[in-house]
Formats: sequence, structure tokens, C-alpha cells
Amino acid sequence: MDLTQLRCFVAVAEELHFGRAARRLDMLPSALGRHIRRLEDSIGMPLLLRTTRNVTVSQDGAALLDDVAAIARLAATSLDDLSTATGMNRPSLYGAFGDKRALYIKSYQRYRADARAAMADIFKVELPIRQRLQRIYAVALDIYLSGEAGPRGCFTVMTAASEAVADPDIRAMVLEGFGELDKAFAICFRRAKEHGELPASADPDVLAQMASATIHTIAIRARARTPRKQLEAIVRGAIDLMCGPEKKR
Repeated sequence: MDLTQLRCFVAVAEELHFGRAARRLDMLPSALGRHIRRLEDSIGMPLLLRTTRNVTVSQDGAALLDDVAAIARLAATSLDDLSTATGMNRPSLYGAFGDKRALYIKSYQRYRADARAAMADIFKVELPIRQRLQRIYAVALDIYLSGEAGPRGCFTVMTAASEAVADPDIRAMVLEGFGELDKAFAICFRRAKEHGELPASADPDVLAQMASATIHTIAIRARARTPRKQLEAIVRGAIDLMCGPEKKR
């Protein structure tokens, strides 16, 4: 997922016509179509419904549109826009935040710190691996499904990963976050293997990456308003793949 793909999606969703959207973006319709398909492939769900006569926005696409539109407009937002929106003059904005990029980075740093604090105790407490994973994903769903205007999803997956394409500092933060999550999961799986909960052939590092990928998947689907029961079913299936089917008592 990158900023160009997001802009293409917003244009088609607003125009409901590939030709008009392509002219608006000054690109060929075929190129526009490729960007849309790649975005849908990366998210794992159709955002637009196409027929030979018309284009409509899918239910998942409509749920994501507001958030995607905000991301696509980020780079074009001026300090004058921010000044009008906040009622603060430009010197005050510079004094408070530095610039819009600095504000974005500070917001992302705050999000990561809050998420890290919410998960810290669960990763540290000694629990059987299956129970530990269940608790980690339950807390993640509580975070991703919260929000006054609708499910918030994950800052890293929904916005920072897109900005990371063009911004090396944000990219470094995103990769650091991925690495921290992988490392925390790897420690959990390594302990579980030592305690005999996993087979000798289990690779804690590979399992950790699968566990992180599950986190990213439920974040995206939560933002698209997938019901919690469906998300919990995804989690149960992922845990069974990582730990083996739950033994019947």
C-alpha cells in the first residue's frame, strides 16, 4: 500500500468512473486500474465493484474511504489549512509543533508508546502460549475497534506504512515497531518451546512473524468494520496454525 494507490482509490471512489478519475490524476486508465488492484490485493478485500457500465464503492471501501482520503490529502495539506482548522496562526503552529511532518511524527510516537504500554504486561506475564496469544489479540481488538467515529484500526498499518514509502524517518520508525513486535512474540514462542508446549521443530522467529502478521490483518479488517466475532474467528484459526489444534479435555 502506498500513497499513489490511496490517491487513485479516492479519485475513483469520488468520480465513480475510471476515465474521469484517470484524467483528474493525469494518468492512463490502465495504470489507474493497476494501482487499484494492487491496493485491493494488499488489503485483501474489494474496495470497488465494477461492471461494464458503472463503478460503485463496496461496503468495505466505503468504510475505509474517509480514512484513506485523509491519508491521501496529508501531503497536500498546507500550514495555512492547519492554521484555519486550528485557529492558530503560523508562528503559533511552528512553536507548538514545528511543522506538519513533525506533528505527524509526534502523533505516531505517542501512539506507539500507548500501544506498547497496553501490551507490556501481557507479554511479560507467564502464561501458557495459547492463553497468552488469546489475551494479546483480545487487547489488540479492544484498541483497534475503539474510536468515537468508528473503529480506529492501527496507526502503523493504516497510515504510517503508507508515509514510510517516501519518508526515511517514518520508515525507520515503522520497521523498528515491526521489529519490536516480532521480538516480543519470538520471546513468547521460545519460552513455550522450552516448556514443551511446541514441537522441537518449531521456529520461534517464523512463528513470531506469523503472529505479527495476524495483528496487522485484524487491524485492517477492524478498520473496515468487520464484526468482532469474525475477527475472533480469524484469531482462533491463526492460533491453531501456530500452536496446533487445541487439545480436547
